[in-house]
Amino acid sequence: MRIIGFNLTKILAERQEEDGQGIRVDQNIDIKDIKEEKIPITNNKALKIKFTLTVTYSKDFGKIELEGSIMTLPDTEEFKSIMDSWKDKKIPENMRLGIFNFIMVKCNVKALYLEDEMNMPLHVPMPRLTKEVQKKE
Repeated sequence: MRIIGFNLTKILAERQEEDGQGIRVDQNIDIKDIKEEKIPITNNKALKIKFTLTVTYSKDFGKIELEGSIMTLPDTEEFKSIMDSWKDKKIPENMRLGIFNFIMVKCNVKALYLEDEMNMPLHVPMPRLTKEVQKKE
């Protein structure tokens, strides 16, 4: 399945005045809707996948919410498989991972920026350099 488009429709960042010590951070991706979409560049069936990525902080400390959609061009078998699964509000496992990874790649960068601007703990640990300790022989 090829991803041919990405669009954000909502960006929300909220923070309470409380100290952010000892809070837990959770991330969730919710697929809101999947529907067939006509696009002018091809006669193939495209899918529009609407999603919400939410980063929530315990103790009602704050929340980051990103809503948007992805446009995909699945092959005929993938299209049928996704639409059949979506009747039960599910996505085939082999396709779900790719979709979720794409959403995380696109949205986590924006969420990290918002967390930094709002002075909130980062939901993804940043890499850190450490001094290498030399072993004595």
